[in-house]
Amino acid sequence: MKVFKFGGASVNSVERIKNIPNILQQFKQENLVIIISAIGKTTNALEKVVDSFFNQNQNVALELFTLIKNQHIDLAKEILGENFKLINDDLNNLFTEVEWLLHDKPARSYDYYYDQIVSIGELLSTKIISSFLEKEGINNTWLDVRDYLRTDNNFRAAIVDWKISTEKISTLQFNNETSTRYITQGFIGATDENESTTLGREGSDFSAAIFANILNAESVTIWKDVEGVMNADPKQFKDAVLIEELNFEEVIEMAFYGAQIIHPKTIKPLQNKKIPLLVKCFLDPALKGTIIKDDNIKQLPPIIIIKKNQVLMNLKTKDFSFVGDKPMNFLYELFGALKLKPNLIQTGAINVQLCMDENELKIQELALQASAIFDVELQKNLELTTIRHYTKDSIQDMLQNKNVLLKQQTKETVQVLCF
Repeated sequence: MKVFKFGGASVNSVERIKNIPNILQQFKQENLVIIISAIGKTTNALEKVVDSFFNQNQNVALELFTLIKNQHIDLAKEILGENFKLINDDLNNLFTEVEWLLHDKPARSYDYYYDQIVSIGELLSTKIISSFLEKEGINNTWLDVRDYLRTDNNFRAAIVDWKISTEKISTLQFNNETSTRYITQGFIGATDENESTTLGREGSDFSAAIFANILNAESVTIWKDVEGVMNADPKQFKDAVLIEELNFEEVIEMAFYGAQIIHPKTIKPLQNKKIPLLVKCFLDPALKGTIIKDDNIKQLPPIIIIKKNQVLMNLKTKDFSFVGDKPMNFLYELFGALKLKPNLIQTGAINVQLCMDENELKIQELALQASAIFDVELQKNLELTTIRHYTKDSIQDMLQNKNVLLKQQTKETVQVLCF
């Protein structure tokens, strides 16, 4: 059996949803687990619902959710026609999960409400697409992944309970004669108290890897709107080139530095069982794409990763004492408590510089607590560029007309923070 994952870009319009059967028909003899993300920008829209609700703007939250609700109803009616009535009750039940919560007042953490509300996006998309595939003659079984993927209650960054998840997912049955297809959600799971959780943004890739690992899949294919894994974002670099082969180690490095093509947690479950990962073009399945496997790969081009909306925090010891173990341990404890991961750390004799993703609330809290032993300065709206397998020319090209604040360089990787 194989695992397929269709991301939000693959289902962001009626035309693209209608393309899914065309792809699946090419694998009609295969047993498949198909992971599908929320449609288009639904996750972003649901995040605004969470923000309004948590700020006690309940009327605004309900209005925003009604827009999302109507968009999904309109989409379902357009692609299902008369078959819409078959899932109308199911959709209403999913809408009700959120609406009953929005009529209440927030009494728990932001992250808790985030997971209860945002997770509905994947449930809606899969319910609609599962019904559409049935309409197109592709038999499938819809699964609520929350019944199979068990996690802890670390909301927004839930940790998978592999033991229980394995027990549940292993119950799935496949029929080689009729080709079994399961449709389920990425990104989400549930606690043992049936509270929805999420695995972190872009966690649908991780979901696909979990199912593949537990079911000993032949391969995982991630269907995207690009040719495969490129050496740079083709939307930013017109001369970006396809990388046809990568190994797990390189992809882990790319993910660590912020490449959005593969979720950082995705690789390990596949690497453990040597399950190859394919990145294929949803728009043109005939293209070769990229294969990621447990192999040695040489002669890679410079791989460019750009992270915008970066913040530089400069921490200087108040008494000009050396930055030793105690101050650094203090900082790392703060990172853990606030769930922050610096993208770049540079230390001097009396100061520490931290480059992080913009997160106003958490960075303000970090600055406040760090001010107990440091003088704190912040600089925002910066850009962090990472180049793996850099060349002299690639560095020069990236730094042209930019002001450098920080630079770190190793044999394989250079990172530059600019404004």
